[in-house]
Amino acid sequence: MSDTALEGEREFRARAPGAMWVWVKRASFVELAVFACLLVVWIAPGLEGPTFAFGMAHGIGYIALCLLLWVAIMRREAPFWLFAATLTPAGPVGSVVGIEWIERRGSGPEHAMPPPAPAPTNEA
Repeated sequence: MSDTALEGEREFRARAPGAMWVWVKRASFVELAVFACLLVVWIAPGLEGPTFAFGMAHGIGYIALCLLLWVAIMRREAPFWLFAATLTPAGPVGSVVGIEWIERRGSGPEHAMPPPAPAPTNEA
């Protein structure tokens, strides 16, 4: 079987959490904490400085989370729908809920798919 055929078959395998999953999970929870702090200082009157600081941290963190998640998707370590959940108006809440759903249904990092088998050789 040629290398291109193996690459084509790879597209049909299920996505499974891998090495980047831990980083996506950590970034999601950190971004959720920053977002929660932003909401608190935004609602409280007279906290324009902290609102600006947490707003900038949330904006930069959210973009970093989306880029990290996109890399994980391209490495086949995260499902596409998790990225869609992250892009909802709830933002990091969607990614945290999606991550928890993935882990509770039994496809967390401990259930990652095995590496692909080596290609057969024709030594006849």
